Amino acid sequence: GGDHTITYPILQALAAKHGPMGLVHVDAHTDTGDTALGEKIYHGTPFRRCVEEGLLDCNRVVQIGIRGSSYDPDPYKYCREQGFRVVPAEECWMKSLEPLMSEVRAQMGNKPMYISFDIDGLDPAYAPGTGTPEIAGLTPVQALEIIRGCKGLNIVGCDLVEVAPMYDISGNTALLGANLLFEMLCVLPGVKAL
Repeated sequence: GGDHTITYPILQALAAKHGPMGLVHVDAHTDTGDTALGEKIYHGTPFRRCVEEGLLDCNRVVQIGIRGSSYDPDPYKYCREQGFRVVPAEECWMKSLEPLMSEVRAQMGNKPMYISFDIDGLDPAYAPGTGTPEIAGLTPVQALEIIRGCKGLNIVGCDLVEVAPMYDISGNTALLGANLLFEMLCVLPGVKAL
């Protein structure tokens, strides 16, 4: 629930306990902007604030599904400069993400990590109920591959953000969001599968 701003204080608390965190971030946007309308804290800035405060282990940050229009000719430059791995949506089109998640598991190692899933990482054909939809996104199957691909990692927290049910009269976005949260709960350490 909520917008992506909520991830910032959550990561502050987790980093205070565990040190700099690894991050699997699924989103249409990098959320590393500096300001909007003069504000430094809003849903497009949380991961820049996290970098500035040393909350992230930047070599263990992976952003998946990134796409959309930009005012910058190199919109992922900041992320790459920090050491993030940026996986644009077009690198995910029409294929399984299991091989990618094998690489991500190796990158995360056994240190604490967090999953932050913005529903707009999915294509609006599946999840139109969000404030900043972007075409040509991930599919629900790919979302499951990402989440299930995190099984076995040292996950210390997770979120699913930016669901706005009023923008989807079908209710499918909320249904998809609830199911993805359930899947995240199932991959937490110590959860036994039947």
